Amino acid sequence: MASKTIIPTRMELTKLKRKLVTAVRGHKLLKDKRDELMRQFLDLAKENMELRLKVEKGISIANRNFVIARAAMNRPEMKVALMMPKQEISLDVSTRNVMSVNIPKFEARTRSKDQNDIYSYGYAFTSSDLDDAIWSLEDILEDMLKLAEIEKSCQLMASEIEKTRRRVNALEHVIIPETKKNIKYISMKLDENERSSQVRLMKVKDMMLEEAHQYSQK
Repeated sequence: MASKTIIPTRMELTKLKRKLVTAVRGHKLLKDKRDELMRQFLDLAKENMELRLKVEKGISIANRNFVIARAAMNRPEMKVALMMPKQEISLDVSTRNVMSVNIPKFEARTRSKDQNDIYSYGYAFTSSDLDDAIWSLEDILEDMLKLAEIEKSCQLMASEIEKTRRRVNALEHVIIPETKKNIKYISMKLDENERSSQVRLMKVKDMMLEEAHQYSQK
């Protein structure tokens, strides 16, 4: 049943038909957007899973190397060796637009290009196991940043997919059906009014013909 607030006029009918065209077009565009977001989200989720396994394996190796280094050095020596880092890393964060979603892009920059600057100590009083431990962390740093970037992208895209899905459902199950019902209601009312007007006109015509016939007989 149509809403009681609908006024059955031709102007309202035209307005609703335009609204229906816009709603149908919007529904198609949002469905296409949702499908493309889902496709890209699934690709990112697959990449995220593979990268997470790789990073977890790298962290496990780094932890094992640090345990070995800790066994070869006492705690104060290791603390002094790692106290004053030579290398410094800065993170540049930018965004790129994917289907109206601004997903992050991380880029790390080191203060020095010399790879040996990751070691903040001299080699004379430290264990080579500590070198291996630090290098194993350096080796997974890029993957860790990439993993953070992808996981945040997945979160943002999942949120956008959910919002788009709700809009598609609202158009498909509420707005479009309701607009069609209102259009049908107004069309029926206008047809009914037109038929009533024709009946009245026919009655008026019959009355006029009858009066003219009676007048001609006098």
